[in-house]
Amino acid sequence: QERAVVFFEVEILDAKTKDKLCFLDKVEPNATIGEIKSMFHKSHPQWYPARQSIRLDPKGKSLKDEDVLQHLPVGTTATFYFRDLGAQISWVTVFLTEYTGPLVIYLMFYFRVPFIYAPKYDFTTSKHWVVHLACMCHSFHYVKRLLETLFVHRFSHGTMPLRNIFKNCTYYWGFAAWMAYYINHPLYTPPIYGEQQIRLALIIFLFCQIGNFSIHIALRNLRPPGSKTRKIPYPTKNPFTWIFLLVSCPNYTYEVLGSWLGFTVMTQCLPVAFFTLVGFIQMTVWAKGKHRSYLKEFRDYPPLRSPILPFIL
Repeated sequence: QERAVVFFEVEILDAKTKDKLCFLDKVEPNATIGEIKSMFHKSHPQWYPARQSIRLDPKGKSLKDEDVLQHLPVGTTATFYFRDLGAQISWVTVFLTEYTGPLVIYLMFYFRVPFIYAPKYDFTTSKHWVVHLACMCHSFHYVKRLLETLFVHRFSHGTMPLRNIFKNCTYYWGFAAWMAYYINHPLYTPPIYGEQQIRLALIIFLFCQIGNFSIHIALRNLRPPGSKTRKIPYPTKNPFTWIFLLVSCPNYTYEVLGSWLGFTVMTQCLPVAFFTLVGFIQMTVWAKGKHRSYLKEFRDYPPLRSPILPFIL
């Protein structure tokens, strides 16, 4: 004899005012939070699923879209709290916008378009070969980022708040302009130790660009297309991924302590050094957050790993 399905009643309250916003009758027990968001959206079209935060407690954490109703600590009459996350934009759009800017802005300074330097320097080129090399490295980095956004990255979250695009673009575009202004300036002087310093820096830069790309490929392969699966990343046969033995977020290690440090040494430019420092601080915050979530989620997470710097940080 088949057991009768027990349907749920779901009420959704405003997390701030506690006002009832929606009541859903006869909700399947195996309905996900994502499906409940879609039902809520039908009665409140202004709040599409991506901008909804559904919680068990007004001040608690957002529930995941894949959480199943019957597996949550609620009765057959379930009460959830809604908070508006604000207008959302896709991660892909944000990344494409914030990475295209530095690419275009840097080239404007490199080609010395009018109104940047004195008129006599309009559309002239630098006499120093390191300036041309720096332009190639900077352009390569951002073209790589754009291609990775389109063809490599698999995002666990589809969107982010729209306001973030203005903050992120200010950061990337502003620093690109500041660095490019000095590196491509007619009075720019090459590094003190000349060719040796530049070539060493180029080797570090390229080595770490390959390392960063290798980590992104390894992380991509952990998540099947269309899923939000999270697994512990481990080294693969690619030697560039062996740093996973010691670090939780080697993509940040390669980027900031390799690529941008190499670019700083190559150009010997103070704004680049400042960009590298700010980037290191921000990526350390991200790395520590990811490291904590790994430790919390996986009991068998390798204990030897540090967030971004082996044995140090």
